[in-house]
Amino acid sequence: MGLSIHYSGRIADKSKLPRLIEELEEIAVIQGWDYHVFEREFPPRDYSEHEHDGNLYGIFFSHPRCEPVSIAFLSNGRMSGPLQLTCWGESQDETEQRHLYLISTKTQYAGVEIHKMMISLFRYLHKRYLTDFELIDEGEYWETNDEELLKRNFKKNTDLINSVASALENNRRNEGEDTEAFIERVIQQMHDKNSDIS
Repeated sequence: MGLSIHYSGRIADKSKLPRLIEELEEIAVIQGWDYHVFEREFPPRDYSEHEHDGNLYGIFFSHPRCEPVSIAFLSNGRMSGPLQLTCWGESQDETEQRHLYLISTKTQYAGVEIHKMMISLFRYLHKRYLTDFELIDEGEYWETNDEELLKRNFKKNTDLINSVASALENNRRNEGEDTEAFIERVIQQMHDKNSDIS
């Protein structure tokens, strides 16, 4: 739960990977963000659209209150990340392979300014290094560039998280009630309460 961005794409020119990594390393160092570099150069062999060698090429970095941002690629040039590669890297299932190439990063706890910075960074990377790039921004800033809308979306998500946390804290599990049933009951109570207000 929490506002996130979801993205996919591919590197436009594999020979530019070292420069992309250098630029992102510089940004991470200046900002004081943790980062990790995978392989700095692609292997000489060309891979087909769905074939890869099981390694990541690129970098990931993170703001202290933000999930890691993966700007990494498989040997076929498509964006992926450590979690995606671990979960779906060997899958032959088409649906699961879609997950291999879709990366998500939660920015909810980093705040509006860091979210805007990440979106600006993605705009730059898209223009300079990426192709077939798609980004879905739950804050709607990527699509609209509307800072007020972004602030409203952050507030709405924060209010929802706080509401769920409060409801869970203020309710007790019934005897014999498993965790899933408890959460469903609390969410239904919240829904009923909100329906009464409307």
